[in-house]
Amino acid sequence: MKNIRATMLCAGFALFSLVSSSQEQKIPLNEPDYNKPRLFANLPDRIPVSPDQVNDIISSPVGRSSQFRLSGNSSFQFEGEVVSTASKYNNSIQSIVIRSDSFNGARLTLSKITHADGSTSYSGRIISFKHGDLYELEKQDGQLVLVKKNYYEVVNE
Repeated sequence: MKNIRATMLCAGFALFSLVSSSQEQKIPLNEPDYNKPRLFANLPDRIPVSPDQVNDIISSPVGRSSQFRLSGNSSFQFEGEVVSTASKYNNSIQSIVIRSDSFNGARLTLSKITHADGSTSYSGRIISFKHGDLYELEKQDGQLVLVKKNYYEVVNE
C-alpha cells in the first residue's frame, strides 16, 4: 500500500511539472518611442562651446538662477537654476546639474576632469527624457562642440 501511494505521489509531481508553464514567461521590454517631440528642432546641429564659459558655469553655486551662455553665439542661451554641484578628489572632478527654465525642464550636466598631468577634459549633455533629441558635448578638431543627437542613439531603455 505504501508503494502505491509513493508511486501515485511521484506520478502526480511528474504530471504537475509537465503542465506548469513557469518557464514560458517573456521578459517585458520597453519599445523605443521614435515619435517623441523634438525639443531642439530650431537650433543648429553643432554649437561651439567656450571652455572659459564652461569653467564659469561649473563654479556656480547651488540655487543660482540665471542665463548661461555656452558660446560667443548670443542666439543660444540656457536659462535655468543650478540644482546640484559636486567636487571630488581635491577638485580634480567637478560636476554641475542645471534645470532649464527655457527648454521645458531639460537638464544640462557638465563635468570637468583635471588629469594628473594638468590637462583638462570636459563632458556634458543637455537632455530631456520626454523629448527625442539631445545635445552632447564633444571635442572636435581641438574645440568643444555641443552636437545634436537622437535620444535613442545615446539612451537605451
